[in-house]
Formats: sequence, structure tokens, C-alpha cells
Amino acid sequence: MIRISTIFIAICMVLVAASLGLVLYSVAGISGTESAIVALTALTFLILYNAVSMRLRDRSDVGGQIADLSRGTADLARQVAEFGRRLAALEGRIASSNSTNSDRVQSVIGEINELGGLVRQLATTVAAHEDLLAGNAPAPAPVTRPEPEMPVDLAAPHEEEKPVAPPPLSVPPRPAPAIQAQTANPVQSGNGRNQTQLLATLRNAIDENRIDIFLQPMVTLPQRKVRFYEAVTRLRDERDQLIAAEEFISIAEASGLIGRIDNMVMLRCVQVLRRLMVRNKDVGVFCNVAASTLGNSTTFTQCLDFLEANRALAPSLVLEFKQSTFRHLGPAETENLAALAQRGFRFSIDHVTDLRIEPRELADRGVRFIKVPAALLLDPRQASTSDIHPSDLSDLLGRFGIDLIAERIEGERAVVDLLDYDVRFGQGFLFAPPRPLRPEGASATAGAPPNQAKDIQGPHGSGTQSSGATSSAPPPQRITGNAALARRI
Repeated sequence: MIRISTIFIAICMVLVAASLGLVLYSVAGISGTESAIVALTALTFLILYNAVSMRLRDRSDVGGQIADLSRGTADLARQVAEFGRRLAALEGRIASSNSTNSDRVQSVIGEINELGGLVRQLATTVAAHEDLLAGNAPAPAPVTRPEPEMPVDLAAPHEEEKPVAPPPLSVPPRPAPAIQAQTANPVQSGNGRNQTQLLATLRNAIDENRIDIFLQPMVTLPQRKVRFYEAVTRLRDERDQLIAAEEFISIAEASGLIGRIDNMVMLRCVQVLRRLMVRNKDVGVFCNVAASTLGNSTTFTQCLDFLEANRALAPSLVLEFKQSTFRHLGPAETENLAALAQRGFRFSIDHVTDLRIEPRELADRGVRFIKVPAALLLDPRQASTSDIHPSDLSDLLGRFGIDLIAERIEGERAVVDLLDYDVRFGQGFLFAPPRPLRPEGASATAGAPPNQAKDIQGPHGSGTQSSGATSSAPPPQRITGNAALARRI
């Protein structure tokens, strides 16, 4: 659209040209034609002058705009360059950080591998020394005095305990007949009775609250730090001699007393667990439960009510069953097992006789631990008879949230081989035998003399009694806590 100023300028130019022609016609006496030509010529020059001036003015304006645009483009280019520099610096820092972290990780991995190699070399050396000492050792001297068991102190802290050398004992010699019976025939207390006498002893022990529990630790490998305890059942007769679980369990199941025993043991385990958790929240206790208890509705209801009242301890209280129990579960046992799992309790399987294991099915039932004898894991024949090689069993179980525990470990050479199998937990006499509780550990052991009990695997725990003579001498000063357990290593 034409601007008003342009129209005004055009009108003015026409007026100026017309005035010039009129002046020449009237004043100078020039003819009208000549005056018109002069007026048109003047108008033409005015138009040309106006066009040139406008063109020059527009060019200067465009030049200014182009200069401003150039300056903006230059600023934008500088900003983009600055952003590029910063991005390059950030990428360099990230690359440097990744390289540094990778070097550190590789360094740590190398150190860990070196430490692992040193630990294996140390274990191999210790095993070789043990074999050398065992091969060159003289015949054992006659036993004059058995070493008393060191009770487990539940009030001792778990973090600051170190292995302590045992103090010298000044216990007077025991009578020869008792020592002879203890060393020559370790299970004389059980085999010397017939079933009727043993049943009467079992009933009296239950009525008089003489069912004790011993604790055997389960340690992490290779650190050997105590992580769990297994409660091993022991019975005391009228003479305070210990009877191992394998001697009375079958009679207790046949007579229907196993439910009462399981209830008492479960009560002791809860008491012990509460005392342990005062010092260490990460500790756990394995409590053995018989198959008949799981299948008896009356007994199981009592156990379920008790466990429901102590449901807060479910993450730390592990209920242990035999492998045969899980393989022969009936409808009632399956329902009762599901009721326990629904309340948050975890299960463990022991007395494993073969490696034909279905980890998915066991994990669905709530099993979180499987205890396999070290001899069974290291048996070369298992590779051909089972569906999986024993060295891969730990990884397979770990995929389903199940931890493998190697039990009955008695030598350092077995530990070296188990480390190659990636076994995380171990249990056995190499680390510590089952130990009785201190009197304040559980009410069942109050007033009980310190009996020496050295155990191997049994149906109701990880050990059976190997010596049960009663100590008549006052106990010497004892090492307590994990330090007492460590003196056996």
C-alpha cells in the first residue's frame, strides 16, 4: 500500500513543475508549449531524484538489518561453540571417570582373586599338614580325662569375638569306670536299655522337663563367621547322662510323644532366638520338626498357635524337615506346610540322601535352605547318578532363592573342595561341635551339670552323642560366646 508521505511528495513535485512552467509562461514570455516541456522536464528530474534518494535510504536500512542479523548469527555461533566445548569437556570427564572406575574395579577384582588363591593355598597347606601329622602320629594314649564341653554364652556379643586359647584345666581325674564306659562305648546309655526302659526314661524326662538343646553353629565360607545355629535335641536321664536324639526319636514317634518333644524344643528355640537377637539381629536358629508332628492335626494346631504368637521371629526361625518328609507329603501335611509358609516361616531340608532335587517345587513350598553332607557333594559317583553335577548345585539352587549348606565337614581338605563348588555355608566338627547352653540360656538347662557331648548326625539334629559321662568336678573358668566355639577350629 502506497504510503501517504509518498503521495504528498508526488503532489508537491507536480505543483513545483506546474508552477515553474506557469512562471516561465507568464513572466519570461515563453510560449505555452515550451513552458509545458520545461515543466515536464523539471517533474521528471524531481521524480528521478526522489527515486534515487529513496533507494539509497532503503539500502542503508537493509544494510543495518543485515549487520544486526550478522551480529546475532555470530553470537549464536559463539554460544553453540561454548556449548560444544562444555559438552566435550563433560564427555571427557565421564570417559575419564569410567576409565578410573574400571581400573579400580579391575584392581579390586585382582586383589580378591589373589586373596582367594592365598586362602586356597593356605587351606591346602593346612590339609597337607593335617594329613602328614595324621600319618606320623603315634598311637593314641589312654584317655585319662575327657575335655568338658564349653557352653554357648548367648549374651556374648558376636562382632568382637576372637578365637581364644583355652585356659589350663585343673579338674581332678574322674572315676575309671565312668571314663572307660565313655570312651569304649559312646552310646552305652542308649544301648544298655531296652525299649521299655527307654520309653519310661523318655516319659520321665518329658514330665520333669529334662529335654535339652545343644547349639551347633553354621558358618559362612570362607570367612567362617557364625550366621546360624542348629538346635540339637538331647535327653537327660535320672543320672543326668545325655541320650542322643537318634536313640529315642523312633520310640517317641511310635509312642506318640514326639509332638510334646517338638513343642518343648520349639519353645526352647524361641527363647534362645530372642536372647541371641538382643545382640545380633542377623542370627538365625534352625529348629527340627518331625514328620509325625506335621501330620498330627492336634499337635500341629498347638505348634501353629505358638508360632502365630511369635510370628515376629519368622524371618530368623527356620523349621527343618527331613528330605523323606518332603517326598512323602500327604494332603494334610501339604496344607499344614502351606499354613506355616503363609505366616512367613522358612523351611530347611536335611538328611539328604541323594541329589535328585527339584528346586522350583521346593522354593514354591517355602524351602530356603538345603543341607547336604559334604561327603555326598564331593562324591564323584553323584555326577553320574544325579541330574546335575554337584559343582553346579549351589548356582542352581541360588536361582530359586535357596542356599546350600554343606554339613558334616570334618577336614580342611573338604573346605577347599567345597569352595570350588561355590558353597556359601558350612557346618561340622571342623568349626565347632554342638555345645550346651549356659544355665541362663534356656530354662531347661538350669541346674544341669556340664556333660561332655560330642555328636554326629542324628534324626533330630546334626549330631549324635559320643560321650555322656557326668562331670562331678566343679567347672573351670570357661570361654564364652563364639570365642568358645572357635577354640574347636
